Amino acid sequence: MTADIYSIVLAAGSGSRFGSTKQLATYKGEALVTRACRVAESLTGARTLLVTGADCGSVMAERPLRSGFYVHNDAYACGMSGSIACGIRAISGVADCALLLLADQPLITREHLAALVRRSQSSPASIVATAFAEQLGPPVIFPKALFGKLLALSGDRGARSLIDEHRHLLQEIRFEDAARDVDRPEDLADLP
Repeated sequence: MTADIYSIVLAAGSGSRFGSTKQLATYKGEALVTRACRVAESLTGARTLLVTGADCGSVMAERPLRSGFYVHNDAYACGMSGSIACGIRAISGVADCALLLLADQPLITREHLAALVRRSQSSPASIVATAFAEQLGPPVIFPKALFGKLLALSGDRGARSLIDEHRHLLQEIRFEDAARDVDRPEDLADLP
């Protein structure tokens, strides 16, 4: 593991479709945000960043990080792009690439993240995305050369548009369980 890869765990949303702060919902006895941070920290340690937003006090009370750090997205209601920008701004002076993870993908494993990192290290100018359910998405690693474009994103679309725009830089690693995200309480109930 090189010191230039930072994990950014996105957990700022209000959970409007879920009906409450979904990052605090539990899966196998652990809050979703804590689970995502634990998996990220197992790989990037103190180079793990959690972006908070809605219900920040309760998320912080969960103490999801052990060695990483936090940033707060005051404009979390404007969508995921603002949270990505908060994270990128926090690490842009020290990171060569950013591993973006969502707190609502509880089946993501350390092994999958390690595979993404290995691919990124062997092809440092590439976007390394997760392939699942006939699409590409998070977790995904972006090289520093695209940090400016990540900062320029708007709305709640995330970074998928950059993946589509820069297919010539794309490397992918298949992980079908990434398709199992939590948007509604029944999604959580349907997880294995």
